[in-house]
Amino acid sequence: MTETHQKLLDLLDLLALETLEVDLFRGTGQGGETPTRIFGGQVIGQALAAAYGTVTDRLCHSLHAYFIRPGDPEIPVIYQVDRARDGGSFTTRRVVAIQHGKQILNMSASFHVKEEGWNHQHPMPDVSAPENWPDRRDLRAEEADKLPEKFRKDFLRPRPIDIREVAPRDFFDPAPADDKNHLWFRMSEAAGCSPQMQHCLLAYASDMNLLGSSLRPHGLTWFKGEVMSASLDHAMWFHGTPQFQDWHLYSMDSPWTGNARGFNRGSIYDKNGTLIASTAQEGLVRPIKPRS
Repeated sequence: MTETHQKLLDLLDLLALETLEVDLFRGTGQGGETPTRIFGGQVIGQALAAAYGTVTDRLCHSLHAYFIRPGDPEIPVIYQVDRARDGGSFTTRRVVAIQHGKQILNMSASFHVKEEGWNHQHPMPDVSAPENWPDRRDLRAEEADKLPEKFRKDFLRPRPIDIREVAPRDFFDPAPADDKNHLWFRMSEAAGCSPQMQHCLLAYASDMNLLGSSLRPHGLTWFKGEVMSASLDHAMWFHGTPQFQDWHLYSMDSPWTGNARGFNRGSIYDKNGTLIASTAQEGLVRPIKPRS
């Protein structure tokens, strides 16, 4: 088994929570995208998995989460679910993620029975197919020698989501660019997963590159050491059930940045151009001031 394939299986395990008691679940803090703090998408995906552990007959249509404290990857995360309402058409859950006795995230999620109604959507942006763009892993391998050796292992380690950025920027010194930001992504091991797990996987991946949209017009990147960034909140609306083993286009933009915050939006389309989900996120983009 390759290290990359093991990472795919690890992500599925990451989102399979342990049931401790009625409405109480435990997830691991390790195994996500960052070694020093828990990746925001990981906590969202696990919180949604916890909510799904209390809902049986309908799928999530929206979630709204606030990141309150950084997550500690060295210890588990406890998820407490409040069954706010079980209605005829809609079910509402509130999930609190806890570490060290304190909230690190709280999230509200709503679930809806399948109903018929009118349909329309904006078309998928006309961007070149994923096969025409380099694998992010290959791009990182070409640039790793620009980093101090102590950071290279984490920079190059396999990750579970296959990403192809459309018109990728320089990792370390990008020129100012349009806030519009497209990438293709997928996870091969999602094949055969339940609709609920497909939602959790897409929720996990939806935190990737979204905040970076607000950095693009300013020629900023996390590697330059000029900006302190963190996700503050995250909202997601599911319009359908993804088949995340196939390529999906994540089309993002940032209509506003100011007051050390950046606002970002995203639309996720499947390979056939169907709008599967929409996202919105505000994040901290605080200038790092030199120490006097």
